[in-house]
Amino acid sequence: MTTQVDFSAPRIAILGGGPGGYEAAMVAASLGAHVTIVERAGLGGSAVLTDVVPSKTLIATADLMTRVGEADELGVKFDGDGTASKPRADLKHINDRVLTLAHGQSDDIRAGLERLGVEIVIGSGKLLDNNTIEVLTLEGTRTIDADAILLAVGAHPRELPTAKPDGERILNWAQIYNLDELPEELIVVGSGVTGAEFASAYNGLGSKVTLISSRDQVLPGEDTDAAKLLEGVFERRGVRVLSKSRANAVERTDDGVKVTLGDGSVVTGSHCLVCVGSIPNTAGIGLEEAGVTLTESGHIKVDGVSRTTAPNIYAAGDCTGVFALASVAAMQGRIAIAHFMGDGVKPLKLNQVASNIFTSPEIASVGVSEADLASGKYQGDVVMLSLLSNARAKMRNTKDGFVKIIARKGSGTVIGGVVVGPNASELIFPISVAVTQKLHVDDVASAFTVYPSLTGSISEAARRLHVHM
Repeated sequence: MTTQVDFSAPRIAILGGGPGGYEAAMVAASLGAHVTIVERAGLGGSAVLTDVVPSKTLIATADLMTRVGEADELGVKFDGDGTASKPRADLKHINDRVLTLAHGQSDDIRAGLERLGVEIVIGSGKLLDNNTIEVLTLEGTRTIDADAILLAVGAHPRELPTAKPDGERILNWAQIYNLDELPEELIVVGSGVTGAEFASAYNGLGSKVTLISSRDQVLPGEDTDAAKLLEGVFERRGVRVLSKSRANAVERTDDGVKVTLGDGSVVTGSHCLVCVGSIPNTAGIGLEEAGVTLTESGHIKVDGVSRTTAPNIYAAGDCTGVFALASVAAMQGRIAIAHFMGDGVKPLKLNQVASNIFTSPEIASVGVSEADLASGKYQGDVVMLSLLSNARAKMRNTKDGFVKIIARKGSGTVIGGVVVGPNASELIFPISVAVTQKLHVDDVASAFTVYPSLTGSISEAARRLHVHM
């Protein structure tokens, strides 16, 4: 039986196989397009192979060790005494599992695309014009013609000229999984999301961690109450935070590393992880030739439906500089395809984006922040409820966390929220639904929750925002 090819179907070429690329490919194939996806490393991109999936897998192990370390308070005892009764991180085993899981996830994504009929080309691609991609593969060079092109080329770790990673003692977030032994003293440069997550994880695994932050607080730009809580947890668990300190240089020594700070002081350790942001992979891929405009930071300029300045070319993910989140990349990719194919589409709404920081405890947020209220951008009422009063939290021996809900002043519509605590990435969802669907606080408060549950605190916070009429 021969397969009938529909030559009238639109041809879509996607450069990059990360969340923005493979999610878009699935949507395009389901809508009847001929889809070709070009990826140089593996399906899933850095999000699956070197970033999100590996780091969150590592963090899951660290979280378990933290829970085991606190088990004595719950009445759980271990046979033996001294070091025999304490958990120990086998980093080689952990990292082998991390990478095996990441590659397995990549294989699953590839299999799913192939089932949908997506053509997968492994190689490095660049634009020749706004309808053509040239791909260098192991077999040679081939040209892909398309009616529309989606750029989902991602980003790579930013390096400091005075702190070049060597993959052994000085590392970036893509190299950290090459270690076979747990760093005795890990210095983390950068207190943004990536730095804070790794500091929390390696502290949980048993490393002595120093976090160097150039700002007043860890997680600059995030909810202030959440950042202060995390700093308190770090202090209690032995993480040394050097705030208002800038790393000028990182050098390798005979048995470790030394980090020279802006004031001339020196911090020493066994390893250093540099987390100072990322750079979009937009150089040398023919963007100028195709008429694609870049921002001053080198990101691809896009509008609300992911269009670039070039006809027929869209872009999604970290290369756009919108939000460095896999979920946002995927949404941008889906929106781009829906727009090109003439399907129902709504522009990306950044004030509805939910995000999570996988520290211990987790920090999740969505929508309008208290900083937005303070700036006068929005007017709202805020209720913050500690998890210390939550029965389920007490049962689990959860000491750190809160729920915060922000409602528009006057109307009572939920416009934002923050959850800090175990599984905050899951608990933020009902608040995210409320923000997206413009629900009233009374709608949230009147929905049944399980007792006892952490979601009960979300309902209670909503009740406290009720205005008696």
